[in-house]
Amino acid sequence: MGTSSTVGDEPATAVRVGTVAVVAHRKKTLGGGLDELRAELAGAGVEDLVWYEVPKSRKAPKKVRKALKKGAELVFVWGGDGMVQRCADTLAGSGVPMAILPAGTANLFAANLGVPEDLPEAVRIGLHGRRRSLDLGRLNGEHFAVMAGAGFDGDLIREADRTLKGKLGRLAYMWTGLRHVRGELVGTRITVDGTEWFDGDASCVLFGNVGTITGGIPAFDDARPDDGCLEIGVSTADGAVDWARTLGRMAAGRSEESPFVRITRGRKIKVRLAAPRTYELDGGARGEVTKLKVRVVPGALTVCCPGPVP
Repeated sequence: MGTSSTVGDEPATAVRVGTVAVVAHRKKTLGGGLDELRAELAGAGVEDLVWYEVPKSRKAPKKVRKALKKGAELVFVWGGDGMVQRCADTLAGSGVPMAILPAGTANLFAANLGVPEDLPEAVRIGLHGRRRSLDLGRLNGEHFAVMAGAGFDGDLIREADRTLKGKLGRLAYMWTGLRHVRGELVGTRITVDGTEWFDGDASCVLFGNVGTITGGIPAFDDARPDDGCLEIGVSTADGAVDWARTLGRMAAGRSEESPFVRITRGRKIKVRLAAPRTYELDGGARGEVTKLKVRVVPGALTVCCPGPVP
């Protein structure tokens, strides 16, 4: 199927789409739902369609692998950041483009890339949009697209149960955060690109691939998902007053001005913790660990985006 269109102020490259796959979290909603998605794809002339629905994001990787075996040349991912993370982890290095249909509670990766929560437009971007090769982070063997973290951040996300998150969205993170502002400081040693960068007590360690992270907070002002680096942040905030000041500075886009935050940039990071802490990737809580190995994977994922590459 030959296609061409204008994206932003410059003409997008014509794209030929063969087999198209949809991997959808069936509990997530956007526009007229999955029925409208089928209609949009049919109306766009997509004839060879592979369709999978899953009840949980952790079941998505198996379906992505099936789609690749069936020759998918484009994979639409329907869901939020957790769904996108699972699919990106599987698609990394494949060269097969991923198109995001932001149907989740948190759609930070899509928002950072300018993909709107508008189903027809998101489909158009997937079929006709510009293909960008973007970096991914990799933490303890698993890729992430937006951010990862351990400590306060991991505890906060672990406690944000799905019912609360579904009702309040981003506010759920702040609500649960209030229950964890007394999270203890833990001895933390961070090595960046082979050099010790931090050695002291910390309540949170973050790794960012894009600027706006969990809760819609602009934590990393200069982050870009195509610069071959990750942003690294460590917080020494301890208690409600410290965290209120820290979150206030972050929400105002002035993270680096906080007396409780240090930020740098690097490619390979090792973290040693004096006590086990919960870690998370793209809003999905994992287990407790005392060691984190993080690195950037440049150009690991091809993503359908609006507008020209910066």
